[in-house]
Amino acid sequence: MTTRQRGGNYKGFLLLSILLGTWWEAWAGQIHYTVSEETEKGSFVGYIAKDLGLEPRELTERGVRIVSKGKTQLFSLNPRSGSLVTSGRIDREELCSQNAQCLVSFNILMEDKMNLYPIEVEIMDVNDNAPRFLTEEISIKVMENAAPGMRFPLKEAVDSDVGTNSLQRYQLSPSRHFSLVVQSGDDGTKYPELVLEQVLDREEEGIHHLVLTAYDGGVPSLSGTTSIHVTVVDVNDHTPVFSLPRYQVTVPENVPIGTKLLTVNAIDLDEGVNGEVTYSFWKITPELLQMFHLSSLTGELSTLKGLDYEESSFYEMEVQAQDGAGSLTKAKVLIIILDVNDNAPEVTVMSVSSSVPEDTPPGIVIALFYLQDKDSGKNGEVTCTFTEHLPFKLEQSIDNYYRLVTAQNLDREKFSMYNITLKATDGGIPPLSTDTQISIHVSDTNDNPPTFLNSSYSIYIPENNPRGASIFSVTAHDPDSDQNAQITYALVEDFIQGVPVSSYISINSDTGVLYALGSFDYEQFQNLQLRVIAHDSGDPPLSSNVLLNLFVLDQNDNAPEILYPALPTDGSTGVELAPRSADPGHLVTKVVAVDKDSGPNAWLSYCLLKVSEPGLFSVGLHTGEVRTARAFLDRDALKQSLVVTVQDHGQPPLSTTVTLTVAVANSIPDVLADLGSIKTPSDPEDSDITLYLVVAVATISCVFLVFVIVLLALRLWHWHKSRLLQVSDGGLEVPASHFVGVDGVQAFLQTYSHEISLTADSQKSHIIFPQPNYVDTLISQDSCEKSDSLLTSIDFQECKGEAPSLQQAPPNTDWRFSQAQRPGTSGSQNGDETGTWPNNQFDTEMLQAMILASASEAADGSSTLGGGAGTMGLSARYGPQFTLQHVPDYRQNVYIPGSNATLTNAAGKRDGKAPAGGNGNKKKSGKKEKK
Repeated sequence: MTTRQRGGNYKGFLLLSILLGTWWEAWAGQIHYTVSEETEKGSFVGYIAKDLGLEPRELTERGVRIVSKGKTQLFSLNPRSGSLVTSGRIDREELCSQNAQCLVSFNILMEDKMNLYPIEVEIMDVNDNAPRFLTEEISIKVMENAAPGMRFPLKEAVDSDVGTNSLQRYQLSPSRHFSLVVQSGDDGTKYPELVLEQVLDREEEGIHHLVLTAYDGGVPSLSGTTSIHVTVVDVNDHTPVFSLPRYQVTVPENVPIGTKLLTVNAIDLDEGVNGEVTYSFWKITPELLQMFHLSSLTGELSTLKGLDYEESSFYEMEVQAQDGAGSLTKAKVLIIILDVNDNAPEVTVMSVSSSVPEDTPPGIVIALFYLQDKDSGKNGEVTCTFTEHLPFKLEQSIDNYYRLVTAQNLDREKFSMYNITLKATDGGIPPLSTDTQISIHVSDTNDNPPTFLNSSYSIYIPENNPRGASIFSVTAHDPDSDQNAQITYALVEDFIQGVPVSSYISINSDTGVLYALGSFDYEQFQNLQLRVIAHDSGDPPLSSNVLLNLFVLDQNDNAPEILYPALPTDGSTGVELAPRSADPGHLVTKVVAVDKDSGPNAWLSYCLLKVSEPGLFSVGLHTGEVRTARAFLDRDALKQSLVVTVQDHGQPPLSTTVTLTVAVANSIPDVLADLGSIKTPSDPEDSDITLYLVVAVATISCVFLVFVIVLLALRLWHWHKSRLLQVSDGGLEVPASHFVGVDGVQAFLQTYSHEISLTADSQKSHIIFPQPNYVDTLISQDSCEKSDSLLTSIDFQECKGEAPSLQQAPPNTDWRFSQAQRPGTSGSQNGDETGTWPNNQFDTEMLQAMILASASEAADGSSTLGGGAGTMGLSARYGPQFTLQHVPDYRQNVYIPGSNATLTNAAGKRDGKAPAGGNGNKKKSGKKEKK
């Protein structure tokens, strides 16, 4: 092997070639460079920045890079100088083999505009390979009787260089028996032949040693040598002859290993050993020796490994046939490889946008990729498609480059990511294809407001709900993502009955759960309306609202309320009057009740819970009318107690009871005679109240007694002191005081007297503190003789004289109502003498009860018969227009049995008029005048 030498002239030649190549490429309209092989790494190739119209700094800013089709990157960009340089050692023979012109093509990608610029670099050959023989030794057998001029082919040398640097000549070492002749083939290949110059004599020299040298045309010239061993053999006058001068076979590239490709055949007319032919390769590369096998006996050529059309489309070799004596002949073998569609297309993604905003307009490039197929012809023609009905389209760029661009507006809410399958298909039969996935993420913009499932919602909540309870939950959906989909809830400010809605309801701003801030009352309001607004967190934020109708459901939380009969507020007992002569079904009274609830919770039913005389009365289930169930008997008591329960239809039902006292009598005097015997139903709470009242009265009485004793002591002391002063002064006259002796004490007691009354059953009591009858705190002695039926009499020994016994006044027969004026049933004839009476039976019976109650109050002397002068309490029931002016005032002559008083007009007392009393009052007045 020879070493390479480079001189200054060679460098100048390279520089001149580079300049000429650049100028020619500019003239041709494309970028073309030349560079010599075997240059050092980083060697200058061309000023690429200038040729692209850029500054060196713009190479990095605009993302300029090399897109190479091969696996090895031969060139690189120098961003500082803006030049194209080599990335390593370049071997032209490895790239282009024996081709006369070696071109390396690649593209320059400008990423900011996704533009491609084709670049072509021609690799210039240098004399870096010396000629070499495939074998280091050549053996030749020559018959000793070979005639001079016989030629023996020799194995030629090979040189990987091209042009003048390739093999140019052979030279044989000096020999008197042999010479060298070089033949040139059609393709320019030089074939050396050994020529016999003189007859050989085996006995003189059996082996001849020669040296064959091959030279190339480089400067300096390189050479290679091989040894030739010529063996002189015995006479063999026939050489093997091949049946064909050239063998050719065409096979597909996918033939199995060990497949028989062809059989070479040579015939030798000699006999014996000289006629036995063996086959071997004559001219073959080491690579081919690993791919093919030639049987030395049969001449069958077979494969040792798989064939690949993409590596080589044909294989050419030479085989030789040699007989036993050493005579040989050679023939060429050409194996043509047919391309089979065994390579699927390849898709190389050059650049892709990882995220695309959903408001990207159509026509924007989002991906760039390259297609290639190693097959040839139709098998290498590649088409690219992708899934239909996508908002993208393919556009072909230069060569097999494709761009993926947007064709329609994107909507992330419909598709947030597109998995695009690029399908590259070749034209083979059957066609092969390759699928490549490209994922395009669509980034979100705030283009959707939050939406509710419905435009309004109805909420049903039972009343008396606990405070802070969750009553409903609203949920809005925002199809956006991240911040644009984060929703906050709020109540739209509004007022309900003058109160902000936020005082009733609160909402969790994150979850949309509504809470009741208070307990709702169906009786206060039944429904309310409010609006909830939902905001997202986008920029700018979007919002929407929804109407909520909240309905409060009634609960059975109110027991029935008795309107009539109403409980008396002065401690007296209400009495209903029923004549003893009443027929069965006679309306005694009517229980009137209401329920603040609604619906079934307000449906009321009436029933008798307890009666003193079973079977005597009945009550209407739905009307509450108390009627007699049978006629009254003599044995029936005057007072009948009925406990009526009023129950609603709620779940659970609530009820209220009312106690009715019915007086069975034909006339009011009969009733008044037995009023003291009327007892009210037993109630444990009433007994407790009675106990408390008794204790309180006893305490007050003790304190009052102590006070009286102290007062008496003081009065006696003052009286005693005044007597001593009279004695000492000797007849000093002191006017008699009106405040003397026990009379003053009695007057004081009378002024601050009080009445304690116990009911007939001793379970209800009432205390009446009447207004003082006299203005003076202490009165004169004359007042001791006065008596007042309203105060309890206290008899002291200091009071002189006794009041004559009062005679009971005879009853006045004018107190009774006439038949026309007496209230009766709704079917009775109403009187027209003094006014209009109520028309229905219920109101009439109510009037009777109120008149009876007024009579009872007059007997106690503690009431003015209620409701103002002359009304007898009727205006509270029948209105202000109905007073006692419509009926005669019979109270002036009403006699109460067992009492020394008669009913008087309260208005007359207030006006200072003396009541028209009986004889007892007149006697008392006469005695006063006499005194």
